[in-house]
Amino acid sequence: MDYKQHIEIVENYPKEGIQFKDITPLMNNGEAYRAAVNDIVEYAKDKEVDIVVGPEARGFIIGCPVSYALGIGFAPVRKEGKLPREVIKVDYGLEYGTNVLTIHKDAIKPGQRVLITDDLLATGGTIEATIKLVEELGGIVAGCAFLIELSYLDGMDKLKDYDVLTLMKY
Repeated sequence: MDYKQHIEIVENYPKEGIQFKDITPLMNNGEAYRAAVNDIVEYAKDKEVDIVVGPEARGFIIGCPVSYALGIGFAPVRKEGKLPREVIKVDYGLEYGTNVLTIHKDAIKPGQRVLITDDLLATGGTIEATIKLVEELGGIVAGCAFLIELSYLDGMDKLKDYDVLTLMKY
């Protein structure tokens, strides 16, 4: 399927000069959304994953239906202060400043094979931080899956040691 047919390019959002890739038209089309999820599910089956992890919030949109289809669990990665139990955390850089991501300390068991999902790979900072959390808990990153890769932002450079699936490249 040509998934790009279902992506809306929004000019100058969220700021001047940015071409925002809006995935909501893909999500609004049941056939396209199902096909995208199924492509990631097939990829995950080959990786023999035990659990899916996704950073908030769009990583949930991709990861939850994938984990459901696979019949395995999903572990959310959230911003600091959003998870109610004991967490581990990692600081990571943004274009202007830093942010903190957290995961429940018991979300991943040592040796579990993990698929990390998100809607978009841009600079790779969020996924790099998510990988650090998974690995700190003893998880094995079996793969990373994205709907979209913005190849001009070089996020793949941070993932060169990992197996990665992207359904679309810009």
